[in-house]
Amino acid sequence: MKSVTKAPRPGLKRKPAKLGPVTASGGCLCGAVRYKARGKLRGVVNCHCGQCRRWHGHVAAYTNAALADFSLTGARHLKWYRSSRIARRGFCAKCGSSLFWQRHGGATIGIAAGTLDSPTRLGSIYNIFVAHRGDYYRIADGLKRFPGTMTAG
Repeated sequence: MKSVTKAPRPGLKRKPAKLGPVTASGGCLCGAVRYKARGKLRGVVNCHCGQCRRWHGHVAAYTNAALADFSLTGARHLKWYRSSRIARRGFCAKCGSSLFWQRHGGATIGIAAGTLDSPTRLGSIYNIFVAHRGDYYRIADGLKRFPGTMTAG
């Protein structure tokens, strides 16, 4: 059985002393969990894997930020679900919003693009796990497609 934990990884609670200007902010539906990212965000990657589709109810759209450029408020409302042997997913315990994807021990955090405040100034850059897409839709955005991850099929 997969586990749900209350405590975020220590790297998400700490706020670095000197950060540059905020480039993006966002949060959950109820506002209990908020975040800020400084520095460059990656373009949005659309993930069609079965886990993301179940987690989000459809395709997942994630940008990415370095943990060193990321700060969080409302950490007591953030829960983590260990969704696989390589990653975990963060969500708000109050409203259930799915917010983050993080590789165990990784230096970056995936941020659900729909949780960003507007304007995001981001665009989708490619699709991953297209071999696992749902049978109820087609991918017709013209973006590069990967059958699995960005680095492997």
